This record gives sequence, structure tokens and C-alpha cells, in this order.
Amino acid sequence: MTVEFLQKLLKEGEGFTVEFKECINALNNSVFETVCAFSNRYGGHLLLGVRDDGEVLGVNPASVDGIKKNFINMLSNPQTITPTLFLSLSETEYGGKIVLYVYVPVSSQVELLSGRLFDRNGDADVNITNAGDLAAQLIARKTGMFSERKVFKYVTPNELRLDLMPLVKQLALSRNEKHPWGKMSDMDILKSAGLYEEDWNTGEKGFNLAGILLFGRDDVIQSCAAGAVTDCLLRRENLDRYDDRLIVETNLIEAYDRIFEFIEKHTLDRFFLIDGLSVSVRSRIAREIVSNSLAHREYTSSYRSRIVIEQDRIVTDNWSRAQFLGPLDPDNFTPRSKNPIIAKFFVNIGRADELGSGVRNLYRYTRIYTGGAEPELIEGDVFKTIVPLVSVPVGDMGDKVADMADIMADMADILTVVEREFLEKLMEHFKESEWIDNATARDVSQKSPTSVKRYLSRLAELGILVTSGENKGRRYQLAEKYRA
Repeated sequence: MTVEFLQKLLKEGEGFTVEFKECINALNNSVFETVCAFSNRYGGHLLLGVRDDGEVLGVNPASVDGIKKNFINMLSNPQTITPTLFLSLSETEYGGKIVLYVYVPVSSQVELLSGRLFDRNGDADVNITNAGDLAAQLIARKTGMFSERKVFKYVTPNELRLDLMPLVKQLALSRNEKHPWGKMSDMDILKSAGLYEEDWNTGEKGFNLAGILLFGRDDVIQSCAAGAVTDCLLRRENLDRYDDRLIVETNLIEAYDRIFEFIEKHTLDRFFLIDGLSVSVRSRIAREIVSNSLAHREYTSSYRSRIVIEQDRIVTDNWSRAQFLGPLDPDNFTPRSKNPIIAKFFVNIGRADELGSGVRNLYRYTRIYTGGAEPELIEGDVFKTIVPLVSVPVGDMGDKVADMADIMADMADILTVVEREFLEKLMEHFKESEWIDNATARDVSQKSPTSVKRYLSRLAELGILVTSGENKGRRYQLAEKYRA
């Protein structure tokens, strides 16, 4: 949060979407009442270290880390917040004092705090647990806002890909080693994530559209969601049709990987030193493009989402429920998720950050990748994203890679025939991309996973390839002396 935006909130004062809490040394229960109320109404901005009248008192610096940690732990505990929320506090210095801030997005589901129901009325958080009419109005409002909440009562666990659960747990624990999903059963995870629920209007219980999109079999997804298709195109030489195409019609967990790999396959990788670490900025950009495309589209429309890689940019478009019309201003916008359940699930498994961070990350990494150019995000019935890339002139990619003869001049007596054939196929890939990973090497070479791993390790030992990353994130690049 910028100082300018903080000043704006302080000037406006408390209201439906703004709340101040003192919390100088610790959190209090009213913080979580506000989080629930914001989630159940319009969303809102919560500031800690500020008195009700807007005077900034500041959070005790010695208490900041403890408050931030406790905030995360309380919201991720299903015994406290149901469904669980995954938000985090950020720090802003104002007048030499620390203010902690979080934007709480509106939830597509009814949020409960220890079994109690809170709504926002002006600048107050109101317990409406036993207020029948008010509770019914809140439930009706929620049900009509988000199509991802539609319950399909005839879908059973047999129609779901529960074989994906080990991967989901692994991803969640990689993000947070104490993540509660690590010790939950499959069904408890589905309920905790809000993918199995009870429709309070009809009394029906079942898996909702979000659960089907994330875990459904391909045939079930296509039956329930007309818009669950992503058409990925490469248009670099054949501008009328395409040079490469991938149509993705599967669950969002596997769809993410397939689309991510398509973008990596057809764009140049660039590494920069960020916060002391060598970072693949291209991968960071791809992550934001894919997670945004999958988590924030309207799936009830038959409009087919597209991701088109062109010579110097990536263009995406998907059907949306517009909040306004026109370009999005990254410095002055209120983030609103089209599918909060799906977006929250992506945050849990580390494939997205908290709401609003993705836009800021996309701008940050695009500037780094291109040397200053910025993306465009245009809101409308069709949401469009234009991300500039480092231009790849048609036919010039091969100039970045030395000829196979240069390597054979050094390695003729060392490489076996099979290793040489494997390397020749990799060289064709290196004409289009600086990096290759195990999965891509398997596709390129048509070799078994075991063979690919052995050949890549062998070429790295010989100094033909250099590696970056570890385990599943490991990638390979031609050694510098073999790059033209």
C-alpha cells in the first residue's frame, strides 16, 4: 500500500469498506469480526495501528511479526473461520509509525467466525446469527453473485479426480509446511476449500462448480461448464492461422501446468537478480498470466478463452463479469475476484498470491523483463490482457545457438551415438528457447523419463549444459561457449 493511498483512507474515515483498529501490541477478536463482515458484504480495507477517529498511533515494532503471524494462523484455522481465508498483513510506514494493512475481498460464500455470522452496517460489524431476515438476505445475495457456487447435487466423489489430492497437499505444504490440509482427509479438504457446500436456499448439499472445475473428470467439466476451455496459440510466422496450438479442456490444476509449459516453450527466458536471488522473470510473468486467466473468468459463458503468443507480446481474453469498462489502473483499483473460491484455492497451493498482488506482480516483472514496458489490463464483458515481451524476430532464434558441429569438435570421442541423437533434438529446441526442463526434453526426444534424466545429467557433467533450480524446478541451458 502506498502512503498516498493510506492518506486517502485516513481522510475518508471508517465506513462500509474501511475499518480502523488500534491493535498496538496484539490482535483482538474484533479484527476477525471485521474480516468476516467485510467478506460477507462488499469487501474492505482494514488498517491496524489507527484509532477510530483516524489518528495514527502505530503498531509496536516489536509486535509486528507476532501480529502478522497470528493473523495468518487464525484465518487459516477452520475452527475459527469457515471457510478458511488466506490473507496477510503488509507494512506501511507513516509519519515514522508502522501501519499494518490488508484488503479483505468479498467472498462468494457465507463466512462464519466460530459459528457466528457477521455483516457490515455502516462502520459497524453486526452479529446477525439469530436475525432470520438479515441472515436470509445475506445468503440470497451471496448465491446470486457468483456462478462458481452453483451446486450440482448429482455429482459424487466418483466423478472427481481425487488422485490429484497428493499433489494438492504437496503444493500446499510447499507453500506453508504447517498448512492444515497436510493432515486432512480428502473430503475435509474439499469442504475446507469451500468446494462442497450446502445451498442454504434449497437445502441441497453437493459439490459446487468451483469443485468440479478444480477436480472434475474432463467429461464432467465439459457437461457442467461450457467455458472451461483455453485455446493457446503461437502466431509468429503464420499470422492468419497459427504455428503451434494447444487446446486445454481439463481440470484447473492440470490446466495450469499445461498452459504454463506452452508459454515457457514459446518465449525467451530471462534471469535477473531480485532480492539477492537469480529469478526467471519470464516464469513469474507466465504464472500471473495463467492464474489470472483460470481463476478470474466467467465459466458459465460459452466464450472460449484464448492465450495468443505473438512476436513481441502475449494477448489473453476471456469472458468476464465487468465491474467497470476500460483500462485498469494498477495504482488505483479495488481488486474483486470473479471466482473467490477458485482464487483462494490457487493461493493455498502457491499458484497465486492474495487478491490484488497478481496485478502488481505482473506490472513489476513485465517492467523488469522488457526494460520498462508495461502490460495493459482492460476490463469489459471480455477481459483482455496485453503483456509485452522481448521481441523475437522471426527466423532469428537459431542465431542464438551454435551449430552442432561446434560441440562435436570437442565431444566427438566422448558422446555415444544415442547421446548425440538426444542432443541434436535438444539443439532444435534451443533455437526457439534458451531453457529446457525434463518434461519438455521428453516431448522433444520421445525418450522415457528415466532416459531423459540420465542423458540430461550426462550432458551437464560434460559441461555442454548448465543447470538452474532443483528437483522439479530444474532447467537446462546450453553452456555459454556453445551459445552464439
